[in-house]
Amino acid sequence: MNRTMRHIAVFCGVLVLSLLVRATWVQFSRGDSLADHEKNRRVQIDTFSRPRGDIIVGGDPVTSSVATPGSDLRYKRVFTDGPMYAPVTGYFSQGQGATFLEGVENDVLSGKDRRLLGSPLDVLTREKPRPGDVITTIDPRAQKAAYRGLTDLDAKGAVVALDPRSGRILAMASTPSYDPSVFAGISRKDGEAFQKLDRRKDKPLNNRATRETYPPGSTFKILTAAAALEHGTVTDIDAPSGARAPYRLPLSSTEIGNVVPNSQCDKVSMKTAMQWSCNNVFLDAALKTGKDKMRETAEKFGFNAEQFTPVRSAASSYPEELDEPQTALTGMGQGSVTSTPLQMAMTVAGLANDGKVMKPYMVQELRGPDLGLIEKAEPEELAQAVSAGTAEKVQAMMEHTVTDGTADKVRIPGVTVGGKPGTAQHGADVRDERPYAWFVSYAKQADGTSPVAVAVLVDPEDMDISRSEIAGGRLGAPIAKAVMEAVLKR
Repeated sequence: MNRTMRHIAVFCGVLVLSLLVRATWVQFSRGDSLADHEKNRRVQIDTFSRPRGDIIVGGDPVTSSVATPGSDLRYKRVFTDGPMYAPVTGYFSQGQGATFLEGVENDVLSGKDRRLLGSPLDVLTREKPRPGDVITTIDPRAQKAAYRGLTDLDAKGAVVALDPRSGRILAMASTPSYDPSVFAGISRKDGEAFQKLDRRKDKPLNNRATRETYPPGSTFKILTAAAALEHGTVTDIDAPSGARAPYRLPLSSTEIGNVVPNSQCDKVSMKTAMQWSCNNVFLDAALKTGKDKMRETAEKFGFNAEQFTPVRSAASSYPEELDEPQTALTGMGQGSVTSTPLQMAMTVAGLANDGKVMKPYMVQELRGPDLGLIEKAEPEELAQAVSAGTAEKVQAMMEHTVTDGTADKVRIPGVTVGGKPGTAQHGADVRDERPYAWFVSYAKQADGTSPVAVAVLVDPEDMDISRSEIAGGRLGAPIAKAVMEAVLKR
């Protein structure tokens, strides 16, 4: 063999060896990931080859699986009251994938969770386990009240209701919503339905309850009050504040007025300021408490961190870099402060629970096909945000705001209720922007504990309503009241 032939033979041998090494590496190092890849058609066929476990609300499934004749993807997902429960269930689509509980709890619902295996023999025989069910914390009556309240307004918005004692999510509604069933398949019709939803200006696929943040406006005043009391800026909620109305921002010529006459808010106590939502008192309280202590308190309530319910929620924000005017503005929930409705529900729930914030969750149990318990949630304390004494003072102010102030539309006969409405500007030119309308509240039982706290957000951008009629007490309070009454079963 001459030299040239030897070189060609060696080169070919190296190529063959390289191919063998590559094939071996793919088979043993990446075999599992490739086999499970979502673009692998065999994976899709296996995923949709049998009925899926269900998501349960109030003892009844809100999901099911139906046969799809003529397709190698044999079953598709359908939803009961799909638009009402979409912020909880998410979607499970042959063409679009999975979101929210359908995605996070996919291993249980699909039967892939190894805890579903019935016996050691199943492991040896590689027997496929049957799918399990996800039992939610959602109260169907509260969910219906929340969703109906928003749809009756024909508005964009969100509602979150929590049990302050445990952190259980009792309701989570977002509007406008969508029916996950309409694009559950892989047909052209399903794809077009999803694209139509995705292109809509009002963004029905967005979960406004947990995935979007907004300026919380005057509802944030309950946190400002808590921070000022906890850090000693305010010691007596009935003492005159000395804060002038209108209030001039520090280092600025800008003056902030009030919805009520300024004379009604001039130098008033924090209790009176909460009653009439006097901006000047809370601007002054935030400035004197300082950005660091304000942020410290906000973070104890859950700000500046994502929440997992187990579905991920966007982080609400109380920024670090604030000057004095910006710090003052945070006192009334404006400036750089942003919050999800879930976060404001956590805030009011923490205050209703004597300052203790519980970790929010919406999966109570995971159960196997034989109804055997796989996993059960236990209440978990997130933080003691403020002392019980501080929380009791904020409760007293919120309850006074219901009985004698701007939150009167949330009164429930025979029940102690605390509440705070708010509006929040969200544009550079407030004359051209409609403010968000907020309402937060809680209801107490005879023993002083609170079984429900609610946060309501209404975005009136597309509503047929004058700007002067946009107020949290007018738009949000009736929804909060209906949700609380549903939980109290009145």
